[in-house]
Amino acid sequence: MDSMRLRLFYSVQRALAVFLLATFGLLCWREAAAAEAPDELVRRISSQVVDIARTDEAVLRGNQQRILALVRQHLLPHIDFERMTSLAVGRYWRNATPQQRDRLTEEFRDLLVHVYSGAIAQVKDKKLVFKPLRGDPRSGEVIVRSEVIQKSGAEPIELNYRLASGPSGWKIYDVSVLDVWLVQSYRGTFASEIGRDGIDGLIRTLDAKNAQLASKSRVTTKESTASGS
Repeated sequence: MDSMRLRLFYSVQRALAVFLLATFGLLCWREAAAAEAPDELVRRISSQVVDIARTDEAVLRGNQQRILALVRQHLLPHIDFERMTSLAVGRYWRNATPQQRDRLTEEFRDLLVHVYSGAIAQVKDKKLVFKPLRGDPRSGEVIVRSEVIQKSGAEPIELNYRLASGPSGWKIYDVSVLDVWLVQSYRGTFASEIGRDGIDGLIRTLDAKNAQLASKSRVTTKESTASGS
């Protein structure tokens, strides 16, 4: 290849590279622009859950199986449980095998499902007010802030969410109530359990706790069904 053809080849190559980068950047920008904003995402999910909690007869009767199904349908797809679990387990996460990480994530997810279910059962007479979010969405990390207004006239309850953006959009990876972050509250307990019985010991503890909560949920559902019949 002579020098003129070589220069032409490299010129075309550079032009194609610039074109591809520009096209890729435009596509990414359009995708980001079309994605749901983090505060709008939390607002939408919260509104859906609260509306159902106020109108669904099974939820109003305290049917735990219905409430669990509500959590799994509306909340779980928007929570990054793997990241949440890794943060709660802390430094021990890097020593866990892939199988142990999967089990920890699964058990912690099931535990939080029961926690969220208990909270949903109590939101029907409360109002959520959202405040300006903290952080720049362009950084990929924000805190969505809100308050739970109680009809009793008691002080509002501060309820905040940490979110991170990823390939599938914004996802929640931590929640705080009255400035106490959920991940931090579990970290000390998990560290003590692992220090005493290892990672498998923590898995067994979570599994036993989830079995206990599931059994209680079935009893509550049976009682609520009987009362509604």
